[in-house]
Amino acid sequence: MTTQEFLSASILSADFARLGEEIQRVEKLGADWIHIDVIDGHFAPNLSMGIPVVSACHQITNLFLDVHLMIEYPERFIEKFAAAGAHGITIHVEASPNLHRTLQSIRELGAKPGVAINPGTPAETVRPVLEAVDLVLVMTVNPGYSGQSFLPETIQKIRQIRGWIDDSGRQINLQVDGGIDAGTLSLAQQAGANVFVSASAIFKHPQGIETGIRLLREQLNKKEVD
Repeated sequence: MTTQEFLSASILSADFARLGEEIQRVEKLGADWIHIDVIDGHFAPNLSMGIPVVSACHQITNLFLDVHLMIEYPERFIEKFAAAGAHGITIHVEASPNLHRTLQSIRELGAKPGVAINPGTPAETVRPVLEAVDLVLVMTVNPGYSGQSFLPETIQKIRQIRGWIDDSGRQINLQVDGGIDAGTLSLAQQAGANVFVSASAIFKHPQGIETGIRLLREQLNKKEVD
């Protein structure tokens, strides 16, 4: 099965004083999605953005808004995130006691449901809900902060989930998030991921955003040529 690949620019590392400008810049340079990390300080350390940021992003870009909820009891907020303009809403296995019901609710609200797992969570935990999702997110760092190093032990998990997705016959995106640069993108790509979230390697690249996007896109294009 041929699977389209996407580059999702995570604004967790963007300059929030120039957020609109930076989002429009990565859109022009070749990002496919905008990844919005919502962290509540309980499920994961750090506090980040919320519903007003999603709404602002919706007003300034036509890109797919990829909202990742790293929050406890996400069912309390999915309706508001959908109304704010989220195109996809991903929730964690570890954070939602009523996982299947919440994923169904996301779809009913008109957004694409996704399920995420932390590095220490077994791959098997996503298998029961594969029929309910459009995306599986494998965290390749522990959630909370951008700039962490990719955990190579997550590669086997990516391979395993890719096998289940292929066996299902459904078009389910397999996303990786954490420590993704041109080198680690290649590792995750070979393991079967097709959506690559990158924060620091884009917005904090020493040679600027343009270079960061170019290096990541070159790696994506390399597979297409191969």
